[in-house]
Amino acid sequence: MPNFAYIVKDAKGARIEGIMKAESLDQAVDKLAKEGSTIISVKAAAEGAFKGKLSLSDKIMLSIYKWRTGVSLKTLVFFTRQLSTMFSAGLTIEKSISDLEKAEKNKKFAKVLRQLSDDIRKGYSLSEAMEQHPGVFNPLYIALVTAGEVSGTLHTILDELSDYLEKIEDTRRKVRSAMAYPLFIVVFLTLVVWFLFYYVVPMFAQVYEGFGADLPVPTRIAIGISNFITNNAFLAILMLLGLVVAVWIINLTDRGRYVWDTIKLKMPVFGSVTTNSIMSKFSRTFSILMTAGVPIMDTMELTENVVQNAVIEGGIRRARVMVKEGYGVANAFRRTGLFPPTLLQMIGTGEETGDMDKLLGKAAQFYEKLVDAVIERLTSLIEPLLIILMAGVVGGIIIVVYLPIFSLGEAMSQGLR
Repeated sequence: MPNFAYIVKDAKGARIEGIMKAESLDQAVDKLAKEGSTIISVKAAAEGAFKGKLSLSDKIMLSIYKWRTGVSLKTLVFFTRQLSTMFSAGLTIEKSISDLEKAEKNKKFAKVLRQLSDDIRKGYSLSEAMEQHPGVFNPLYIALVTAGEVSGTLHTILDELSDYLEKIEDTRRKVRSAMAYPLFIVVFLTLVVWFLFYYVVPMFAQVYEGFGADLPVPTRIAIGISNFITNNAFLAILMLLGLVVAVWIINLTDRGRYVWDTIKLKMPVFGSVTTNSIMSKFSRTFSILMTAGVPIMDTMELTENVVQNAVIEGGIRRARVMVKEGYGVANAFRRTGLFPPTLLQMIGTGEETGDMDKLLGKAAQFYEKLVDAVIERLTSLIEPLLIILMAGVVGGIIIVVYLPIFSLGEAMSQGLR
């Protein structure tokens, strides 16, 4: 006899989840209806919460595929909002997507919309059609669309999904804006250092060679680096590209990604931005999935795939195992030691009152405000610190290059005495 996962609300409005045995989906619905519960969702229980890991080659191919076929979050937000509006206005899904495809200027995404429209015309549901494009629609997006189709509230789900994606995009934009200036300075500083070693240092090296005098150790090191860069410019560029590719591949491995994500969480100032951004995304995702009636185990799995940090993903994975073994949700997250007390308190209160989705929505707003506050503070601090860094590096190279001139001037002054 198959198992069916259900979510219902009892007479007091408390949310209840569980698994029951029944001959068919209809029989499961009848059993729950006879108990007097308000049914939110009922579906066949899946065992796919703990899937096998992808190999490194699979991860590389998947990353390349997503890069080739993916679209920006901004494009996806606009599509979802438009689809929600058109569907709510009474147009069919197939007609709405067909009209959006004709107006879409992004050729890559227009092709995806054309295929969606064709698949729906052939009899596929919207979620089934979207599953054919994993580079564009992630599992969270598809799960919410599926929940909307099953519950008959697709227009509501699409509207909530639009709000969710807009808030995620807004948070991501704020974090990127905070990181953009430091990244620009680092790139600019790298180009300045390259220019100094490639053009300036060789000119001084020729002058010093004419004197035939012994050079200070720092100057000899600088000239050695300059000689390597000028004589092996192509090799140096290849080494730099190789380093970038190596870092990318290492970041695809479980161990490498875990180490890098740990560093990001513990970095001064930036770590606070990253942590609060992740907690905001975690809370927002958990909230919208529970509102849509997605079972708690599926909600935790989908949230794990959304946070995009190996450390937090590991914590959610351990919590999911504990919930499966009978722990409460708040207690399971608390035992991981990775989630802040404020969030845990809201989850715990939500468990007791049956309003976890609403409280997690408030938690998301709280962490979004924290991100804004940290970014404002970061913006005021980062500019002078980066100027000091740039002055230190460039000034240090110039001083090293001029050291022999200082020594020569001292020697000449001593000779004139």
